[in-house]
Amino acid sequence: AAAAAAAAAATVAMSCFQGEYTAELIATAQALSTPGKGLLAADESTGTIGKRLAGIGVENVEENRRALREMLFSAPGFEKYCSGVIMYEETLGQKCDDGTSLVDVLRLKGILPGIKVDTGVVPLPGTNGETTTQGLDGLDARCAEYYARGARFAKWRAVYSISDVTPTPQCIADNANCLARYAAICQQNGLVPIVEPEILTDGNHPIERCAAVTETVLAAVFKALHDHHVMMEGMILKPNMVTAGKSASPQATASEVARFTLRALQRTTPPAVPAVLFLSGGQSEEDATKNLNEMNLIPAVRPWLLSFSYGRALQGSVLKAWGGNPNNVGAAQAVLIARAEANSKASLGELPGSAA
Repeated sequence: AAAAAAAAAATVAMSCFQGEYTAELIATAQALSTPGKGLLAADESTGTIGKRLAGIGVENVEENRRALREMLFSAPGFEKYCSGVIMYEETLGQKCDDGTSLVDVLRLKGILPGIKVDTGVVPLPGTNGETTTQGLDGLDARCAEYYARGARFAKWRAVYSISDVTPTPQCIADNANCLARYAAICQQNGLVPIVEPEILTDGNHPIERCAAVTETVLAAVFKALHDHHVMMEGMILKPNMVTAGKSASPQATASEVARFTLRALQRTTPPAVPAVLFLSGGQSEEDATKNLNEMNLIPAVRPWLLSFSYGRALQGSVLKAWGGNPNNVGAAQAVLIARAEANSKASLGELPGSAA
């Protein structure tokens, strides 16, 4: 009986993470959840950013990648709309033209530096093209290093596809456990984990199918997070919005996207999680903003901040305005501020022209 009582007490004590970083993790997560602000996802890998740069006729070399990120991070007034920036490891060590580290550029603005820690997706054995995410080996040491270098949160992306037979239970379970192990390791080392289960929009499925898959995936993710004792108050969820497949016709309206997305979150996401910061997932800049605004407009229970963690939906127009030309930096930064301000208003349900 005594042994059983001790085991029960230990289980209660470890229902979620407790350690030297507990208070800091909660404070960091709250800072990332500031109303009216969101995240800039600038964590594109060298290959991915190369495709973006090629689209504007700019060579994919380190100096151009550094110049792009300096332009984004140093935009005057960006801190009014941005609480954190997710960086690629290369960026963590880069400096501005004046010698200031890019991490310090963000910190001086009151923007929290974050770091992508997964190393990409690979085929999941035993499935028909589904994937799992790599990067758990050595993650504890890397997280400690990233914290020492100024990062205060991290990101890990899992990817799921929708077809008649996917995602399979194997894919759902494997990625849920990888996300949970990553999150637990981050919290041990003082980094707030951003948990990103992304359901791709490829396909012609209706929005109802995406809603069902999203609910199944999120339920599995939060079960795994609980099993791994991840503290909900010290993490952020970065999910896809619930949409129809991009080849579907007709496409879902903003009202339908908002309604199905909120219902999926209400059914799966604990209120202790401070924020849900959506990925744009290939949506146009306008749709990503409009759908976010609609979610914050419709009457619904929203115990979490609903805001943005956008990459392309913040940077697409900015890249075109910049074009790799130093003379265009000011104009490109003005475009970034306009996009950030629009999404800030959307996160409050205050987008001009809406019913707010």
